Amino acid sequence: MQDFWPSSGFKTLQRNDRGWLRATPDYWRHWLARAELAPLPESGPRERALHARLLEQPLIAVDEATLEGLEDADTADNFRHFLRFRDRVADAVTLERFYLELFRRNAAGRAIDLPPAFIDGVCEAIVRGLLDGCDDPWTVRAAELFFRRQRVAHENGQWLAADAESIQVFAETGGFGSLGRLLAQQGTALRTLNLDVLTHESAALYWLSADRHAWLLDLAPGRPGLAALSSLMSAWVRHFLGIGVAIEPLAGVEDAHWRWHTGLDSESSAILNDLYAGHELADERRARLVSLFKLVFDDADAMRGDVRGVPVYLGLAVTEDRQLRMKPQNLLLNLPLAHAH
Repeated sequence: MQDFWPSSGFKTLQRNDRGWLRATPDYWRHWLARAELAPLPESGPRERALHARLLEQPLIAVDEATLEGLEDADTADNFRHFLRFRDRVADAVTLERFYLELFRRNAAGRAIDLPPAFIDGVCEAIVRGLLDGCDDPWTVRAAELFFRRQRVAHENGQWLAADAESIQVFAETGGFGSLGRLLAQQGTALRTLNLDVLTHESAALYWLSADRHAWLLDLAPGRPGLAALSSLMSAWVRHFLGIGVAIEPLAGVEDAHWRWHTGLDSESSAILNDLYAGHELADERRARLVSLFKLVFDDADAMRGDVRGVPVYLGLAVTEDRQLRMKPQNLLLNLPLAHAH
């Protein structure tokens, strides 16, 4: 079975009886090895000493005086963020509980005070756990949407999603030359960069690729990428909430009894709200909608009484500059549940 996403630190985590992930000392060592925290050649002795102490004992307390004494103020801030993150995960016991509590507090009006890198890293580890044993390249590539920003082009009936960070790196390093820079500024067709689209013909090569993030995923209706994303979203809901749901892509919503919807990103949330209200959408804005989905609960009794048995509609859309930043937490916070989970 193929291993993938070593950056997630999944191999350092342990599962509890529920299948949720618990951090180990090696998980924190994994974070300490990242560029944001690992010493540089020019790092001072106090920074190196703190890093060495944390590697030896990842859960030790570090006081503010120690952080203020570090040679570089930015490095001190990085350690503050890391320690806050570490302590909150320890308090929550599992990564899943940390993730849920973080966004539930945010929904209640409390600002998120952790850098996105930590949150995306937790999401990556959780999704990696969901995919343990998976050998389907479309599912693995679709799963990147949960924690990696995409840049999307619509051409010849295809919605081609490219990893935004990979595109930026290629553009900055000259890997794609002027074409890469054009794409980074938007407006250039992805095919001109000679990136590989994940297809039945190329799927066998996916596991041989040194940089799997560089593959293009076609999210057009009827293609394996959209089906894989739908199945993964169902597994995500079951893993966190213990509720079975079936999710399938839709070409459009024709439902006189439309009662509930949620966007999978900020743009689709606004579009669905306008469609639900009966507002006319400009063609350009409607064209940003990559896909709609229908979510149906396996057990209608798990839903709120006033909407029991009706489908929930989901949306996925790109911004005006063709970026896609999925918010998988919306699937956990915005479903009409009968009871809190």
